This record gives sequence, structure tokens and C-alpha cells, in this order.
Amino acid sequence: MTSRSEHLQAARPTIASAKILPGMSSEEKFQNATLRPVVKLQHELLISVFRNYISKHKNVFYELSLQKQIDYIENAIHKDMKFRNSVKGMIIGQFTISEYEAYILNSSALNKRMMNIVKERLIDSIQIFTETKVLKAV
Repeated sequence: MTSRSEHLQAARPTIASAKILPGMSSEEKFQNATLRPVVKLQHELLISVFRNYISKHKNVFYELSLQKQIDYIENAIHKDMKFRNSVKGMIIGQFTISEYEAYILNSSALNKRMMNIVKERLIDSIQIFTETKVLKAV
């Protein structure tokens, strides 16, 4: 029987640029080996969750300039603890037991890395949210 860990790791995308090199810190290794693939795997869910977040906050996001939309994403990720904790749960839930054990040794630094990766993915996908607004208006 295949274990949970094997299933989780098999489902993750490979990221060619996420290299593990000698001399990297343990946090950077964890980021490249675990965080980046898990966040990429969860990308569609993160987009859906952020769309719901926008909706729950009265769609104000759609009326903002591009820079203000970026600021909105940053605030959601860094200052809205309920949203932040929900996102963290979606990512941590994809860890293997050994990854979780490594994570809890330095969760503060890894949480910072995790949230920065999520923030960058949402910002890089900002056009998706703008297209959603256009589709709803049609």
C-alpha cells in the first residue's frame, strides 16, 4: 500500500529552478524542496480562496488601481491573521510527517518564506482577478 507521504510527494509538481545546493541554509532547502512545490500544487485553490476573500470584502479590490491591488494582496497575506492562518493550513496540510517535523523546528522563519511565496504567486496572477471582474460584468 502506498503511504500518505508517497501520495503527497507524487502529486507535487517539479520546479526545475528550485535547486538544492551545498551551502544553502536549512530554510532555503525547505523552501525549494517543499514550500515552492506545495504552493504551486495549491495554486488554483489559493486563487479560488483569494477570490472568495475579495467577495467577502465587498469586491473593493476590483475598484483599486494596480498598485493598490498589490497592497491589498500584501495586507491580506501579512495582516489579516484569519486569512493568513487559513492559507498556512492549506499548505501545511500538504506536508509529509517528516516535513512537518522539520517545519516546526523553525516555523517562524518558514512561515515568512511561505507567505512571501503565496503573496508573489497572487501578485503574479493579479490579471486573473481582473479578468474575473470583466467576466462578471458581461
